[in-house]
Amino acid sequence: MSADSPMAGSSEASRQAADVADQLGALESVTDVSLGHLDVDDLLIELLDRVAGLMAVDTVAVLLLDEVSQQLVARAAWGIEEEVRQGARVPVGHGFAGRIAATGQPVVLDRVDSSTVANPLLWEKGIRTMLGVPLLSGEEVLGVLHVGSVTKRSFTQADSELLARVASRVAAAMLARQRDVERAAARVVQRSLVPTPLPQLPGIEFAARYVPAEIGGVGGDWYDAFALPDGRLWVMVGDVVGHGVRAGLVMGRLRSSLRSYALDYPSPEEVLARADHKLQFFEPGETATVLCAVLDPPYEAIQLSLAGHPPPVVVTPDAPGALVEVNPGLPLGVDHHIPRSSVRVPLGSDAVLITYTDGLIERRGKSLDDGFALLCRAAHAHHPEQVCFEVMDALIGRHAPEDDIAVLAVRRHPIDEEAGLLP
Repeated sequence: MSADSPMAGSSEASRQAADVADQLGALESVTDVSLGHLDVDDLLIELLDRVAGLMAVDTVAVLLLDEVSQQLVARAAWGIEEEVRQGARVPVGHGFAGRIAATGQPVVLDRVDSSTVANPLLWEKGIRTMLGVPLLSGEEVLGVLHVGSVTKRSFTQADSELLARVASRVAAAMLARQRDVERAAARVVQRSLVPTPLPQLPGIEFAARYVPAEIGGVGGDWYDAFALPDGRLWVMVGDVVGHGVRAGLVMGRLRSSLRSYALDYPSPEEVLARADHKLQFFEPGETATVLCAVLDPPYEAIQLSLAGHPPPVVVTPDAPGALVEVNPGLPLGVDHHIPRSSVRVPLGSDAVLITYTDGLIERRGKSLDDGFALLCRAAHAHHPEQVCFEVMDALIGRHAPEDDIAVLAVRRHPIDEEAGLLP
């Protein structure tokens, strides 16, 4: 049988198909549980090494989309590692990789130069032809996987389909590892953002709870209380929209901003206004609800302002729990030009103020009014620790929290005047 006979060609095609199947199997093995110890970067390096062998190419790279800057950032590279070491970035819509990210479609380049590729490293290293495909999660573009050759090569439709199959597996493996890493990072972030010990002041008692949602990782809920040298006591509770490390980091920065502005501005509405302006300028697109309040010695009243946050509950020995009537205001991050207001609420002897985030009162299939009513019924003028226990028992009980929950209870009680009031 001659080497160029139809049967010989068929045999060669079958052999190549078998080789590709074997290589795909080898690639798939990289994502199995035996490599579960690898972090995302090490996993990508392993995957790219397999891709280089599978495609017989001279360079392979993964660029991931940074949604904030709308740039592709080199995360892992094989063959031209400088892409990662030099922090290569490509704006979405620009150049070879940027076009792939913008369209979500494969691109083949037969010429690699400044007119087609945004990263000079590629043509300086002699790459002559390239093939790239999007990394997808459903219809969402996570980044770009591209390969290149230093020899003139015509990437075919079959090459494109094969690299797309590879990209699908790379994306799935990367997402799985990324979720594990983010969960671990989220726990570290959450621990780092746990408030400092609640202040100890004559005539004031505190207790607090923080419970993360059963599913969803770290969230943006927090509580805070601190006393300034002049004796003013600030109380804050807030909730950054979203979950994950990003929400936790935004929460940390917002909490720090609120603390800083409390040093210089006496009213809670001014503190919120300043924090709102900063959030919209430096964290565009982020939103948060906040309760901000201040008590001046001898702490007989509290001045409070809301930024789209649920109203607190006040309960006294002589009256049941009731929601404070206060303008809810707009959440931070919506429109910092709208004026904010505050309300002054008296705190009688043994009165308890209960502040919280919406995870405490919101339930799927039930109205907010039901949650508010249940909270008011559960509130009693007890020691704050007992208050937190009774509130959490009544509203959460044995149920897994559907959202993060932060609760901060404050009680004012009589003291011996000779003990003083300042910290």
